[in-house]
Amino acid sequence: MSELMNNDFSKIMFDRHSIRQFDATTKISREELQEMIKQATTAPSACNLQSWHFIVIDTPEGKAQLKKAAMRFNHPQIDTSSAIIFLAGDTKSHEVYRDVWQKVYEAGKIDKTKLDSILNTFLPLYEKATPEFLTLDATIDCSMVAMQLLLIARAHGYEANPWSGFDFKTIIPTLGLDAERFVPVMAISLGKPAKDQQVLKTDRYDAKTLTEFL
Repeated sequence: MSELMNNDFSKIMFDRHSIRQFDATTKISREELQEMIKQATTAPSACNLQSWHFIVIDTPEGKAQLKKAAMRFNHPQIDTSSAIIFLAGDTKSHEVYRDVWQKVYEAGKIDKTKLDSILNTFLPLYEKATPEFLTLDATIDCSMVAMQLLLIARAHGYEANPWSGFDFKTIIPTLGLDAERFVPVMAISLGKPAKDQQVLKTDRYDAKTLTEFL
């Protein structure tokens, strides 16, 4: 295990600090942002539903729109970051589930028996699920991909600040999304840290106090 803990890996995984002021002159191209999202979506998801949706906000107009539903203490992360990626859970991702697995089957990755088993087991579960179940499921999926996105951002040489200080009732329509389909999860501000800020380093609870073995 120690061989895996090289300097680059250790820096990405364990250098714990919070960046709230970014270098406003740093720009991240949309091509690189799209690549980071692509890499992040290799994260696991429940039944491979991939119940996540990304809204990239990287223009002054988009930031002004986002600030309408964001708490004021998060405005610095909006104003100075190169981009904000907002993650919304998709509670209707199962509607394309059949097409996703059909493509997997046509690619020869599974046989017809496995395809029928998947579509007859997991798909009905989601088609008959309550809104509460779908919301929780999509939130968990989004949380998984968000954590991966944080690591991907640092691997690309950027810092990332995840935050959820926004009005959960208005943020989805504020961003132009269908409030009956999408649920808010979090925003992630990306960029290079401002040089003149005091980096906030925090301690973690002792993991032993949070752990039980059965």
